[in-house]
Amino acid sequence: MNKPAQTAVTILIASDNPTDAALVKKLLGPEFNQVFISSDPDKTVEDFEQRNPNILILAFNTLEKSERYYLGLYRLSRKIHLQAHRTVILCEKDDVKRVYQLCIKEYFDDYVLFWPMTHDASRLPMAVHHAIRNLAGPEDGGPTAAQFAVQARRLAALETLLDQQMARGGQRIDIASRAMEQAEIDIDAALDGFSKKIAKGELTDSGELKNSDRLEREISRIRREEIAPHFRTAAESVQPIRQWANEFKQECAPHVESARSLSAMANSVRSTVLVVDDDDFQRKAIGKVLEADNYRVVFATNGLEALGILRRMKPDLILMDIVMPDVDGMEVTRRLKETPQFTDIPVIMLSGKSEGNIVKDCLKVGATDFIVKPFDRDTLLLKVARSLRAKAFTNA
Repeated sequence: MNKPAQTAVTILIASDNPTDAALVKKLLGPEFNQVFISSDPDKTVEDFEQRNPNILILAFNTLEKSERYYLGLYRLSRKIHLQAHRTVILCEKDDVKRVYQLCIKEYFDDYVLFWPMTHDASRLPMAVHHAIRNLAGPEDGGPTAAQFAVQARRLAALETLLDQQMARGGQRIDIASRAMEQAEIDIDAALDGFSKKIAKGELTDSGELKNSDRLEREISRIRREEIAPHFRTAAESVQPIRQWANEFKQECAPHVESARSLSAMANSVRSTVLVVDDDDFQRKAIGKVLEADNYRVVFATNGLEALGILRRMKPDLILMDIVMPDVDGMEVTRRLKETPQFTDIPVIMLSGKSEGNIVKDCLKVGATDFIVKPFDRDTLLLKVARSLRAKAFTNA
């Protein structure tokens, strides 16, 4: 029987026990043909970066070992954040509650109750299939709803721009019409003045006028038959332009209405802000301020959790504390800016210190701004809004 198409993925089994790793590989073998083992602690990073797995199975016999392995991988590998992958932990009964919480917090993706005996052998490959489907989901690099909303809001300006340009066009048509009318008046006045000078004999010194009446009649004819028709033609030529402008505006009306509706829908889309801070009070305070200003807020308590969240979603902006356990904010930001799909996310650093060298270091790793804790509400909202506007302008 042919293996399903999903078997093209690469699976890496990490364990400190080669026998356990071999057992897991045997269970996966019938359905997946690219399964590798990493059991040498000195080659943890090398194995991962060489295999670039889509699925990482943590086959350690304790949850503590799995956590320590994955945390070390994140600390030492410069490529782990570049490789889209999903993690599956094999755990024992006493760890189920804890590992469930870790998966909910998005430290890891899934777990299988495996030790000391696996009563449901097919649960492991099923977890791999779920991970594959999750990897193939729409979140991989696609634009967020907020990014669509930013561009949709710009469409609302079309109506104002169209009205402004139509008004200017109408003004220019009126100016051209009045200019032609005034030119006709001025030419008539000039010809009248010329005729009067002839009638008064004021031009006899410039040459002999044998028949002044005839000349006056000729001037009247020129005015009537040659000048006036041209002005009428010019005046009439303006009317089709005015009519075209009105028809153009009517034709645009449905599209303008669609842009107006799209803009209204965009206003209901909230930008997502990822707040990364190990201080529970700070997270709650920042979340309260942002949510009151109609932002959607996602929280991470440390750098490792933030990196896990970023494997599944792309926030519109990140507020990043500098000093945190495991991976600090500087390191997380540096890794983000090395990853193409995350380079456009603005990162605002949070710190209780404001020395110049700290601010410079933050800017060097790619941060767009800096906020000193305890933060000021208005300053926080101003810098968040400013960074989001700058991002929208850059992506336009």
